[in-house]
Amino acid sequence: MAKMDDYQLGSIVSGEITDALNHFDSEYTEERLRALDFYLGEPLGNEVEGRSSVVATEVADTVEAIMPNLMRVFTSNDKYVRFAPRNAEDVEAAEQASDYVNYIINQRNDGYKLLHTFFKDALLFRMGVIKFFYEEKEQVDEEEYNGLSEDELVMLMNDPDVEIVEQDETVMESMYSEETGETVPLRSEYDLTVRVTRKEGEIKVINVPPEEFLVSRHATGNLEDAHFMAHRTSLTVSELVAMGYDRDIVEKHAGENELDVDREVSNRFQDLEAATGVDPADPTLRSVIYHECIMNVDFDGDGIAERRRICAIGSDGAEILHNEPWDHIPFAVASPILMPHRLVGRSIYDMTEDLQVIKTTLMRQYLDSVYSSTLPRIAAVEGAVNLDDLLDAQAGGVIRVRQPGMIQPLAGASVGSEIRPLMDYLDTVKEQRTGMSRASQGLDANSLQSSTASAVSATVRGAQVKLESYARTMAETGVKDLFKGILALVLKHDTNEKMMRLNNSFVPINPAEWKSQFDTIVQVGLGTTDDETKIAFLTQIAAKQEQILMQLGADNPLVSAPQYVNTLRSIAEIGGFKDADQFFNPPQVVAQTLAMQKQQAAQQQPQQDPAIVAAQQKAQMDMQLAQQKAEAEIALKRERMQAELELEREKMIMEMDMRRQELEAEAQLRVAKAVTDAEISTNLPRA
Repeated sequence: MAKMDDYQLGSIVSGEITDALNHFDSEYTEERLRALDFYLGEPLGNEVEGRSSVVATEVADTVEAIMPNLMRVFTSNDKYVRFAPRNAEDVEAAEQASDYVNYIINQRNDGYKLLHTFFKDALLFRMGVIKFFYEEKEQVDEEEYNGLSEDELVMLMNDPDVEIVEQDETVMESMYSEETGETVPLRSEYDLTVRVTRKEGEIKVINVPPEEFLVSRHATGNLEDAHFMAHRTSLTVSELVAMGYDRDIVEKHAGENELDVDREVSNRFQDLEAATGVDPADPTLRSVIYHECIMNVDFDGDGIAERRRICAIGSDGAEILHNEPWDHIPFAVASPILMPHRLVGRSIYDMTEDLQVIKTTLMRQYLDSVYSSTLPRIAAVEGAVNLDDLLDAQAGGVIRVRQPGMIQPLAGASVGSEIRPLMDYLDTVKEQRTGMSRASQGLDANSLQSSTASAVSATVRGAQVKLESYARTMAETGVKDLFKGILALVLKHDTNEKMMRLNNSFVPINPAEWKSQFDTIVQVGLGTTDDETKIAFLTQIAAKQEQILMQLGADNPLVSAPQYVNTLRSIAEIGGFKDADQFFNPPQVVAQTLAMQKQQAAQQQPQQDPAIVAAQQKAQMDMQLAQQKAEAEIALKRERMQAELELEREKMIMEMDMRRQELEAEAQLRVAKAVTDAEISTNLPRA
């Protein structure tokens, strides 16, 4: 089969874009619009004039209760992930990769804000999307050089990034040639004006609004299995021309487009703009719909669809601007609640939407009841009451009537006693669905102050089970994919050695030396304990490590000095001190110092005669054997003495028992004798 042309490829791309747009518009757009309205507390549309129009904010309250806990879980320290080595020789490389990737997300990009938007999109709109890519930039500067030698001039001219704009030559030394009759320059200096083009690149991470991300309708829970995905956004003519695309082709598709009047975009900025925008006067600032598609397509006609990156413009994406083979997925997606065999899961909005509607209705009815009780309607006899006085709401005002009883208040029935239990029940339902309650946040003093410590712990733990589920789900899906993608970009593009300040020390980094792949482990604080409990637990570990080091020495097989330092540094970090170096040296420094000390001790130790060493070892072994023999004899004597004491004790007990039995027998004999004597004396005849 022949290779595809741009027309065939454009037709395929247009079909995939249209299918994905129809799917998302029918399945998710309306729900995202409604979710944002619920989050902002917008009116429900069923308000009645003259009645209460208050709106409950269950969606916003639940999302905002989850977000601080979720961010604390992921950002309790600056190390979001670590890479585990698969081979023993890759330990140091894995540590460097972990530090470098965390540096990229924290320092080169705004990691906290990126993750915050990522998670909030997922909680509110069912799916958060984040994009990562390597961005190259060209910077053109004009520089001037004065007094250059000829060698320096040649070196500068050989640089492909340098273009000479202006050049002046000044002859410093010359010689007259009698053969030619001309003066020949011997040494010259050059003044130059050059244009230098510098290419720089860095890894960029951006949030993608949910309405700008398209994916095939039957995508499962893994983007790797999706045959089509795209970032559909709006760029200006100037931005596209700066990216190297043909201006005539770009301007042909410039103008107002769907994204400018997209309902989700308008809804997001409705409080900031009251009217639609107008076309800019500068034609280079007009908008163009731009699609960056990652899709599987049999472009070369070999019968096997390969992954390609295709950039297209236009509302249907039929105009192909760029097409190249591609080796990775530049997106990461996350949902807080996964649905089996589906990419898009469920959101907190899905779990609290009906509760907000019901609670809004109950709150309105309750307030209407209060209003009718405090400001009841008035029944007045027509013609017998001055209506102007009646309609005047001034406190203490006089209402003129022709006779008593012409005015009667129509008080409504109070429904507070019926509505309040329903409100409490709805709060219980919300707690069961989302895991977030006032008690779990430490806000309900009545439910916590009168409870035992175990009951409070159970309450907090019950809420954290749900939170752990959200955090673990997003950690094992979106966050892991994000950092694996960043590492892939580092290995592909960032291959030059450089000095980096990582962990408060400057170390050489060369990603080209990271030969092996690493296992990605997301660093999330998913424990159910607070920081004080963690510090107490680590303190116990540190005490046990100290005991082992003191009893078994530094070279014991259980714990090393660097591991002990890690424990101490963890205590400092959990305590809020991010720079633990002000208290303890890094484990690498400790290990290097110990190694140097051992090496120096080995070098300083004088070489001894092997016979003397053997004799010393034999004497030491004899002493140890003698000590062991003496200890065994002492133990044997101790056991023998204990046995003898036990025998003596048993003998004394037996003698005491025999003596007691003798005394009892003697006592019995005396009693019997006394009884017999009494009987004899009684039976004797009287004189």
